[in-house]
Amino acid sequence: QVQLVESGGGLVQAGGSLRLSCVASGRTLSSLNMGWFRQRPGKEREFVAAIRWTGDSTYYADSVKGRFTISRDNAKNTVYLQLNSLKPGDTAIYYCAAAQIWSPTVTRRDSSYSYWGQGTQVTVSS
Repeated sequence: QVQLVESGGGLVQAGGSLRLSCVASGRTLSSLNMGWFRQRPGKEREFVAAIRWTGDSTYYADSVKGRFTISRDNAKNTVYLQLNSLKPGDTAIYYCAAAQIWSPTVTRRDSSYSYWGQGTQVTVSS
């Protein structure tokens, strides 16, 4: 079993930045592919970014490409999501998740992930 705990969310003005962290316990993250998803108010959960267990491959949703950066530190069992140039439309609960599979298609599906954190709220004011 893997327990994931997100942190780093908060209230920020448009144009600002935040760094989200996801710390794992119960199992090392070094062999797991990691993703970030978000659920905006009144919307379904959507893919944001993912990083392969090796750290050498990443995917991003078009809506965040160039503004968000996913990274990982396997020694710290932690995955990060750097959020820059935030917009009010980025307001959401952000979740990290862990998966054993990796491919351009399935990595963007939340059904591909076996473990989920409880989420951290990001609110961007205009």
